[in-house]
Amino acid sequence: MKYLHTMVRVLDLDASRRFYGLLGLKEIRRYDNDKGRFTLLFMAPEGQPECPVELTHNWDGDAALPNDSRHFGHLAYEVDDIYATCAHLMANGVTINRPPRDGHMAFVRSPDNVSIELLQKGEAKPPAEPWASMGNTGHW
Repeated sequence: MKYLHTMVRVLDLDASRRFYGLLGLKEIRRYDNDKGRFTLLFMAPEGQPECPVELTHNWDGDAALPNDSRHFGHLAYEVDDIYATCAHLMANGVTINRPPRDGHMAFVRSPDNVSIELLQKGEAKPPAEPWASMGNTGHW
């Protein structure tokens, strides 16, 4: 058996492509189906095309969104610097739902409410402000 990808449905393909781009993912493949009226956009971390997320955009909308009832957990990405990554996301308007108070883990949500777990590569960083005293926002 071979892992292929994780698929998430998106309402606004441009907003989602921008969000995943902020995480450092690049478009590696795209399939537009005029007859089926959908787009599949595959994005992956640089140099890791074997680990893509598939953004599925139905051109006429998707009745399954934006609720969270599809029983999807989260996507997880390892980052070189959890604090720098969260600061970059915040500077670009992304809410940090679960700040990296422990220097190890944070959660954010995509424009379509997909939970994204960010994990510090290697050992946890020492607790640092503003993260150490920042509370959770919403759910993650």
